[in-house]
Amino acid sequence: MIDRMAALSSRNEIAESDACYLAMKTHDARFDGTFFTAVTSTGIYCRPVCRVKLPRRENCRFFRHAAQCEAEGFRPCLRCRPELAPRAASWSTEDASRILALQAARLIDEPDAWQENDLGAAQIAARLGVSDRHLRRLFETQFGVSPLQYLQTRRLLAAKQLIADTRLPMTEVALASGFTSVRRFNAAFVAHYGLNPSALRRAGGELGPAAGRAVEVRLGFRPPYDAGAMLAFFGRRALSGIETLTGDGAAAVLARTLRVQQGARTHTGWLQLQFDLPREQLRLSVSESLAAVLPIVISRVRAMVDLDAEPMAINAALHAHFPQGDGLRVPGTVDSFELAVRAVLGQQITVAAARTLGARLVQAFGEPIATPLPGLDRLFPTPGAIAAATGDALGTLGIVRQRQAALQALAREVAAGRLALHAGADVPATLAALQALPGIGDWTAQYIAMRALRWPDAFPSGDVALQKALGVGNARAAVEASQAWRPWRSYAVLRAWHTLPAPTPSTTVASRVARPIPTQALPPESP
Repeated sequence: MIDRMAALSSRNEIAESDACYLAMKTHDARFDGTFFTAVTSTGIYCRPVCRVKLPRRENCRFFRHAAQCEAEGFRPCLRCRPELAPRAASWSTEDASRILALQAARLIDEPDAWQENDLGAAQIAARLGVSDRHLRRLFETQFGVSPLQYLQTRRLLAAKQLIADTRLPMTEVALASGFTSVRRFNAAFVAHYGLNPSALRRAGGELGPAAGRAVEVRLGFRPPYDAGAMLAFFGRRALSGIETLTGDGAAAVLARTLRVQQGARTHTGWLQLQFDLPREQLRLSVSESLAAVLPIVISRVRAMVDLDAEPMAINAALHAHFPQGDGLRVPGTVDSFELAVRAVLGQQITVAAARTLGARLVQAFGEPIATPLPGLDRLFPTPGAIAAATGDALGTLGIVRQRQAALQALAREVAAGRLALHAGADVPATLAALQALPGIGDWTAQYIAMRALRWPDAFPSGDVALQKALGVGNARAAVEASQAWRPWRSYAVLRAWHTLPAPTPSTTVASRVARPIPTQALPPESP
């Protein structure tokens, strides 16, 4: 019996490897980031979309994660650059052990979490509520490497990207990619890649920008992708001074300002993005002033436009109910505090009205910034600035007292570090903390979880427009209808909103008078 099971397992592995080889042979972007090919004859590992000469089948080994490739002694390809691949999905409906391992990987994948002192297995285990030993056992069972090996690979790939795309000194590269010292950085680089960082930069040529120029990178995503819908979503909500959208449809260019806090240092600058749909890529330009935090910026941009979604898994769960939404993604954010503030401002008013309030807030409390891009001259206010604002100052902007209290309570919690709003945060704990604040209910908390925490299973069941799209009359019925879509209910919400016709302004006003609807739930403004 055992021999039969072993033979069956072996046949399944061969069949899966054959499928991977076919995907690599056709450069199928749908599988980008879901596996990596290690070539034994060269000692290099690549993405499925790599355009190098196809290696012989017998020389190929296939791994789910880059960390597994590096644990086996393979080096990343300098051409396809595995650090630019979409990340693998870290959500599952399977057993608790697998979910826990995936949540740990998701935390490691979040560069904002790397800035914590000595982030390691013990700290990750404590955050997840399990022992260090238990987490290591589960992680190695799931991924074939330890949590520290996985984190080491993430940091090395981030460093490799900084070496290739910037002119940062190696000391800054080491610190920006999460290493506590240059000595450890150099030792890890030599051990994994067989050469020192300076040699890698020389081997890659003069790829970094000249002084004063932007850093430019290309980020992969898995098709299908409705870029026009994503850009239109941000265009309707663009705040004067911090965001601009130029052009039409999927070819439009989105630009904005950004602040990144890294320890005691604050980095400010701008970014600009445009989709290259034929190549399944996003072209991203980042100001040189943000080069030192490029891994964080890239991670946030990937979250902002949802580049790491796995359409095959999502569409398998949702296509039967929403066949027209296969290319829709969940819009995220590059600044989670900003998103939370905008969600609070948008309660019970239209998107246009929320946009006006947001623009006033930016002009009143946002710091000025010089950029070469027209229309970008402000940064979004910091938590400290909003927490310190007087009620009279906020009231003159048109923000009512209840919303003032919610904004300032939110700002105080974030400024004090008691509330973390990034993709590596504990979702249930963060939802509870948000709803404990005055003026923040389930809808706002779920919306923040969907866009800022990148929780794919967020579901604002009390949303009136969502209930209308699902053909149900209350929140309980909406929850019951949504069970088949787990863990992808955030995507189901976007698709449901997208099915609603745009009502006339008069009907929108009437519906808000009859029963207040949060801004983002209004049918004419849904993505």
